[in-house]
Amino acid sequence: MAGSRTSRSTRTTRTTRTSRPPLQRVTRRPPVPRPPRENPVRRLHTRARRAWDRPLTAYYLIFGGSLLITVLGLVMVYSASQIKALQLSLPGSYFFRKQFLAAAIGAGLLFAASRMPVRLHRALAYPILAVSVALMALVQVPGIGMAVNGNQNWISIGGPFQLQPSEFGKLALVLWGADLLARKQDKRLLTQWKHMLVPLVPVAFMLLGLIMLGGDMGTAIILTAILFGLLWLAGAPTRLFTGVLTVAVVIGVILIKTSSNRMARLACLGATDPGPNDGCWQAVHGIYALASGGLFGSGLGASVEKWGQLPEAHTDFIFAVTGEELGLAGTLSVLALFAALGYAGIRVAGRTEDPFVRYAAGGVTTWITAQAVINIGAVLGLLPIAGVPLPLFSYGGSALLPTMFAIGLLIAFAREDPAARAALAMRQPRFGKKRAGGPQGPGRWKTMRRRASAARSSGER
Repeated sequence: MAGSRTSRSTRTTRTTRTSRPPLQRVTRRPPVPRPPRENPVRRLHTRARRAWDRPLTAYYLIFGGSLLITVLGLVMVYSASQIKALQLSLPGSYFFRKQFLAAAIGAGLLFAASRMPVRLHRALAYPILAVSVALMALVQVPGIGMAVNGNQNWISIGGPFQLQPSEFGKLALVLWGADLLARKQDKRLLTQWKHMLVPLVPVAFMLLGLIMLGGDMGTAIILTAILFGLLWLAGAPTRLFTGVLTVAVVIGVILIKTSSNRMARLACLGATDPGPNDGCWQAVHGIYALASGGLFGSGLGASVEKWGQLPEAHTDFIFAVTGEELGLAGTLSVLALFAALGYAGIRVAGRTEDPFVRYAAGGVTTWITAQAVINIGAVLGLLPIAGVPLPLFSYGGSALLPTMFAIGLLIAFAREDPAARAALAMRQPRFGKKRAGGPQGPGRWKTMRRRASAARSSGER
């Protein structure tokens, strides 16, 4: 019995040792569903929308867009003006040096305007208006005013430098009109049509009259656009807006009908042939320059039309030379920069609670956008040639200085936005000392000392 038990136990032990443990089923977890892949176009759209909604977007667009337009304008002025300078027996960089000097002075004005508080901008409104009116009146004084290309709108300030006071009249109307409408809105007077029109419209018509005495209808159109922009922002009723627009159109038609030069420009609208006596020479050769540029242009400095074929190649028709040398890519880039600048100005005007900032930002945006549209439309043959330069791009210091000051206004208004101000305050400098309120600043050290003294006073060691 004992032997059988031993053998049985031995057999059991061998069986236990040699046999493998039973396999256990591994319970598989259900597969986790992967999130669906986001459409790359939608993802790019979402990122772009977040970038547009950032507080400092308008600030960077205004500063960066205006800087790029000005720098590209300097390059194109140098390229487009060399032949004209050599024809006048001047150095090839003559016009570029004058434009560069104006850009340097304008950069100082832009910086000063961007750092001024809003109340100082409002205080400058009346002095700038008074000085502009006085200078535009001096233009008509014999011996002081001078005519350029048939327009009596210039004052010689010594040597090769000239001043066009009507360019400063745009800035004066924007600042003074914005301050006037803001004060009337604070007193709740804009609900009455007489307070909305008087004295804004009479003063604007006075400026228009001084400009039209010299025959510069292009600048008068820009001033009219600024006036309509201010009235639109002030909430002028449709019948009032239509009435002022009708009066302006009637006056414009009379001025065009009574001038053979303006009628000739209107007749060249959409022309593809210079016509008899080469009356549409400039408009047609502007189209030739754009057409010969292709997608990427003939190369910087390789324009053919600037060799005497295209008049005013470095001023009113610099966009045509840009299209010939930089092609469709260059012209679309310029259009995109102006579109970004206009969007940023509208955003600044739409997000502020200060009525003066809203009117001034809207007026500056209307000014720059309308002038760019009129200039580019004339080069493309879609509008009559008005003789206005492309803002920040064409040659001309008289146009560049007030425009850069106006850009400084937009930058200052963009910085005054509460969200933008908070975002600028949170930025930490990368080099140098850190701010007092930073993580390692004196403010944190003093807080730590107060906490330590409070702990010791409570008996803790």
